[in-house]
Amino acid sequence: MTATASRPGRVAKLPPRERILDAAEELFQSEGIRRVSVQAIAEKAETTKMAVYRHFETKDALVAEWLRILAADYQAAFDRAEADHPDRPREQILSLARFIADGLPALSYRGCPFINSLAELPDRAHPARQVIEQHKALQTRRLVAMCTRAGLPEPEEAAAEITFVLEGAQVSTQNGSIDRTAERLLRIVEGIIDRDRPSREASGPGAD
Repeated sequence: MTATASRPGRVAKLPPRERILDAAEELFQSEGIRRVSVQAIAEKAETTKMAVYRHFETKDALVAEWLRILAADYQAAFDRAEADHPDRPREQILSLARFIADGLPALSYRGCPFINSLAELPDRAHPARQVIEQHKALQTRRLVAMCTRAGLPEPEEAAAEITFVLEGAQVSTQNGSIDRTAERLLRIVEGIIDRDRPSREASGPGAD
């Protein structure tokens, strides 16, 4: 999903639902979920508050749908990694790390939408928070599966370490505490997946 609502001449050409989602994305990213009203989203989308509620029953439903689209984008990165590197799980993992590394510059001024949203949604019953938790659980399962296919001796532990690195790099980029985060992220992830590679290759056929 791309934020197109603020581009002159394009707003009116998009279907109303897409205009609303694009406007919501831009405002939620720049101002936060709780500070943005439905009226502000309607004005940004060049529509009416009533029209917003025709497409989304509540503001919470709109937030959940925005995050669902973002989650689908991240899951698509897994799909691309698997399609671009068939039967090469090590390269699939590195492809995911590069996907995160390439997105770090944008996080330096916007932050991770999932992390930002979790901070604003303490209620675990909130539909948008449930979207995030389900997305993260699926992401972990897919990463564990990649680590398993790569022949890592403790795939769940490796997946946890990689997740800590990927998410930690995003937070560190957002708060500016660490420099060269992309470069370091890739080096650390590569170190995790290659840590026991010589012994694995000596004991049997490798995953790559």
